[in-house]
Amino acid sequence: MNATHDTGKPAHCSDEEWALRVKLAHCYHLVDYFGWTETIFNHISARLPGPAHHYLVNPFGLNYSEITPANLLKVDLHGNKLEPSDYHGNPAGFALHSAVHGARDDIQCVIHTHTTPISAVVQKKRGFTHDDFYGAQLYGRIGYHTFEGITLFDDEKTRMIDSLGDKHILVLRNHGIAVGESSIEKTFFLLWTVQRAAENQCAAGALGGEDNPLGEGVAEKCASLTAMLIRDSGFADTFFAAMVRKLRADRPLPW
Repeated sequence: MNATHDTGKPAHCSDEEWALRVKLAHCYHLVDYFGWTETIFNHISARLPGPAHHYLVNPFGLNYSEITPANLLKVDLHGNKLEPSDYHGNPAGFALHSAVHGARDDIQCVIHTHTTPISAVVQKKRGFTHDDFYGAQLYGRIGYHTFEGITLFDDEKTRMIDSLGDKHILVLRNHGIAVGESSIEKTFFLLWTVQRAAENQCAAGALGGEDNPLGEGVAEKCASLTAMLIRDSGFADTFFAAMVRKLRADRPLPW
């Protein structure tokens, strides 16, 4: 499979949709840039404006470095393509993304990863701890979902949504994570925080000696402040823009 290099804005695409496509393509390249990819697997989606719950997602078979705004797929909640494309989606992604986009209007972007540190943490029965700077920011913000195998089947959707509840981080036990927020920028910043928490937890676990535990009050305060920063300020936007500048300085992109 060869990636298409059509990077121009199609005539039928609105300016609003094109801006979302550009931002989502940047997000794919950032995940690749930071080394969080799983070759051609995993997926990132962004919901399109409107009541139909349509969303954009990557074409299956392309590396994240091959994603462009133009080759992103537009699909409905059943994974059906809404516009012609030579590519198809990843069936393993539709159940997860369509479940979240169909049930949570406050979530506009979903990122699924299973980097080595994240996979290691979610394999442990205790899951994420909250005793380091990043882990404390996740206190009370994680839902846990029991592993049922590859997420291919519609009947798991309700159970995943029940596991997520009103939270924005879903641990897929023995598998990976999905994070979702109200914008691509906020979702990427949340992913970065979860990834750093997992890295720190793995590093601390490899050291001898006893951990210095944080009290629940401190962890709750950290999590509340971080949630407020994401929700009520331009912090995540500033972070995302800085990461895109770094990405584009180091890696020329064709759009």
